[in-house]
Amino acid sequence: MTDTLKIASWNINSVRFRIGIVEQFLKNEAPDILCLQETKTVDETFPADAFRQLGYVHQVLNGQRMHHGVAIVSRVPIAEDDRLDWQANGEARHVGVRLGNGLRLENVYVPAGGDIPDRDLNPKFGQKLDFVERMTRWSEGLDVPTLLVGDFNIAPLECDVWSHKQLLDVVSHTPIEVEALGRLQAAHGWIDLGRRFVPPPMRLYTWWSYRAKDWAASDRGRRLDHMWASPAVAEAAVAHRVYEDSRGWLKPSDHIPLLTEFRL
Repeated sequence: MTDTLKIASWNINSVRFRIGIVEQFLKNEAPDILCLQETKTVDETFPADAFRQLGYVHQVLNGQRMHHGVAIVSRVPIAEDDRLDWQANGEARHVGVRLGNGLRLENVYVPAGGDIPDRDLNPKFGQKLDFVERMTRWSEGLDVPTLLVGDFNIAPLECDVWSHKQLLDVVSHTPIEVEALGRLQAAHGWIDLGRRFVPPPMRLYTWWSYRAKDWAASDRGRRLDHMWASPAVAEAAVAHRVYEDSRGWLKPSDHIPLLTEFRL
């Protein structure tokens, strides 16, 4: 049997409030590493013991009170590598680690960008575009095998949203965001693992709004969460899954976890 490494990513929308479903996911799927976004807690109140009890003794945290926050918890040794301020304002939106096999794992939470897709009318939208541009410049200089995961807050393809036509003017699917993400992907030759395993035009969503009375019935989803790999890393990927049923768990996040399995 081939040895594999399983890496998961999940915008949990408050890790303390939703620790129950995090534990459920870890017990069911047993990833080796879990990258979390929007943890919404400072490092001192991160539920570290709950993860340790399940074997995730290696933890790298970059927390922030009430908003943002990212973390990587692991059953295999990891070493903290970087905390990049792509927002250029001190927000806790990134943490990176290196694994013993030389893989660089970067966990990012891209800003949502507000409601109006106009840099002049909505500074948050400009900040989002600038964030992606800084990631693009960083990607150009990468020279080691890297896996970039997280909540990108952009659904790039027409089949990544429930209605391409109705969402063209909605932040997360506007042409300017899609073009920015395309430049980011080209800057390092990133391979979109989600669409490698679930090719277009197949439906693939990772987020459903809390506003829907019945998220599953309306199914107005978007693919905001991604796993991108350097070409050599992508070649080692043997499976990719999204856990859509978790959107219906008790006290769910509006995002669902993704998991990619790699051949060692």
